[in-house]
Amino acid sequence: MSELRALTGLRGIAAWLVVLYHLRGAIAGLPPAVERVLAKGYLAVDFFFLLSGFVIWLSWGERLRIGDAAVVVRFWQKRVARVWPLHLVMLAVAIALALLFAVTGRSDAALRWQDLPAHLVLVQSWGLADPMRWNYPAWSISCELAAYLAFPLLVAAVDWRRCRSTTLVGLAGLTLLLLHLVMRGVTSLGQDIPHFGIVRCLCEFATGTLVAALYLRRPPALPYLVAAAMLFAAWESGAPETLVVPAAFAALLLAAALTAGRAGNPLEIRVIHYLGEISYATYLSHYILWKLFQLAFVHQSGPIGPLAVAGYLTLVLAASALLYRFVERPAQRVLNRAGPRRMLAPAE
Repeated sequence: MSELRALTGLRGIAAWLVVLYHLRGAIAGLPPAVERVLAKGYLAVDFFFLLSGFVIWLSWGERLRIGDAAVVVRFWQKRVARVWPLHLVMLAVAIALALLFAVTGRSDAALRWQDLPAHLVLVQSWGLADPMRWNYPAWSISCELAAYLAFPLLVAAVDWRRCRSTTLVGLAGLTLLLLHLVMRGVTSLGQDIPHFGIVRCLCEFATGTLVAALYLRRPPALPYLVAAAMLFAAWESGAPETLVVPAAFAALLLAAALTAGRAGNPLEIRVIHYLGEISYATYLSHYILWKLFQLAFVHQSGPIGPLAVAGYLTLVLAASALLYRFVERPAQRVLNRAGPRRMLAPAE
């Protein structure tokens, strides 16, 4: 599958929304309207889950359909190579921070040693540990790992090509309705991640595969763009977030994919595209970097001024670029060369 640059750009924007979501409470003088927008930044993770299912279906669906065990192993190998090395590096930084706290008589409730083994192997969101400890954003990567393990089973069980487009839309709606029903009693997709994080990921990942199947039929983009706008409007008017926001993101994802490559698409300009390329490093590093930034430069509690905000955001951007170039990509190349190489596989 050739890259859809607009989706890479959207991934970069989503990653920075997560950064600003976590930072918003520390920014002095943040206008209430801006704070309300940034307070919904956790929803970018739902877009990530949908996008992951979309891209992986396009990249691997046909390859895995032949039922070759070696291809399944190769798929899992490449997914681990994609997500685990950078996770391990950032977890090592967190461990170093915990040791520093230990020798200086300080503590951090997020750095709890009994949860570390599950975090090391990325199963903290599987009910085996508290996923909100250590490098907190990695909870979603743990959920993604579960989706990667289940994906070959999904491919073996269903063939979306045999379904009509209306059936695909209906199945996507039913999958997201299931998510809404499972999360009954909560009003926000970001609530109670230890209990709902993994089902949130699996339902949205599966929906992303349905969106990919629709994309392959090249329907007109406008109806889906209108549908996304109407769903967001319904959410603003009080419709349940757990029901309408994932559906709105699914429609938006499909519309963005269908319009990718068109001249003048702002999501495809070089800067935005680069932010998407380094977005995994941005997402996985920003939380630990904020802890380090506070230790080094913020010597009092309370909101921070614009210079400190700019300094932290610059640090995240620079670290993301360096981690992408010197950790993420080299580690992928090394791990992807290991073992049998019978299949020429895509990067994603």
